[in-house]
Amino acid sequence: MRLASATGLALLTLASCGMREPPKPTFTLAWSIYVGYDPDPYMQRTGILKRWADKYNVDIQLRRLDYAASIDAFVAKTVDACAMTNMEALDMPAAAGVDTTVLFIDDFSNGNDMILARGGSRLQDIPGEKVLLIEKTVSHYLLERAMALHGMESQIPRLSLINTTDVDIAAAFLNDPSIRAAVTWKPMAGQIESSGQAQRIFDSSQIPGEIIDVLAVRTEVLNRPDQSGDRFAKALTGAWYEVMSRMASASAREEVLQKMAEASQDTLPALKSQLATTQLFFDPADALTFANSPDTKQKIQLVRTFCFRHKLLGDHTQSMDDVAIQYPDKTVQGRPDRIRLRFAEKYMLAAAQRQL
Repeated sequence: MRLASATGLALLTLASCGMREPPKPTFTLAWSIYVGYDPDPYMQRTGILKRWADKYNVDIQLRRLDYAASIDAFVAKTVDACAMTNMEALDMPAAAGVDTTVLFIDDFSNGNDMILARGGSRLQDIPGEKVLLIEKTVSHYLLERAMALHGMESQIPRLSLINTTDVDIAAAFLNDPSIRAAVTWKPMAGQIESSGQAQRIFDSSQIPGEIIDVLAVRTEVLNRPDQSGDRFAKALTGAWYEVMSRMASASAREEVLQKMAEASQDTLPALKSQLATTQLFFDPADALTFANSPDTKQKIQLVRTFCFRHKLLGDHTQSMDDVAIQYPDKTVQGRPDRIRLRFAEKYMLAAAQRQL
């Protein structure tokens, strides 16, 4: 009897093991320090991300990295999604042959990115002096756009650029008086400006809509045969726009911002300062309209031109059309057979129609 009972118990145990659900597919989202990406740690800390991940039967992990490192991880395929700018999406993963899809547009910088200079220096004083920035990012783009708008394109070759990271830039500039200027974004730009050692001489509010923040996913992840990548994208989109809805709510906004500041290890006044110079798209329909607008496409064309001129699209790229961009309305900049960066309509549209 004991043998029979033991055998029966073993069979029941095996049966129950066989009936267990398979583990959820796991995906990783990388984020770095920037107000446009701060909703990511907030949605994790508050459980919003987990609730949406559970809805779509996926597991989503967040990794905080330095900005350049986060994109390197995306290109190396050690993370599946990454918060980045339109320029980095084009000149790093797309240029490296990593087909990339933008799920949604977060915002555009409207004063967050700055050029700061010491001792009353003007933009005209910068050529020939040391300039601290993070190479191959929008900081370099901002600097050259500022010079072009001031008729100083011929002076660009005289720039003496010093590369650093977003974590180190404020301290590196403040501790080295020989560096005349720094180009960075808030909150690091705010730290430099508030020190009294440097003044803002140009910022992204003078080129609105050119420095765009997006949530990018590798296209191969979205296209997984088991549709888990598509579920991952829907979960991310749903969580993001739930946070945007809370931020847009007059009754909930203050509490959300306080918790967001805590989650991103920032202060509430600093976060509010950053938000004041950020054009967030709270409504997914507005983000979609922006992505399709002729004005946005023209501004992204400026970014494409900059990337090609600096060989950021690859040393052997003969034309910037070899790294093409497709917009939600299916229009393409570049060769249709060489699309490497795609602005998807599907996820912003589903959010706008409340179909997530």
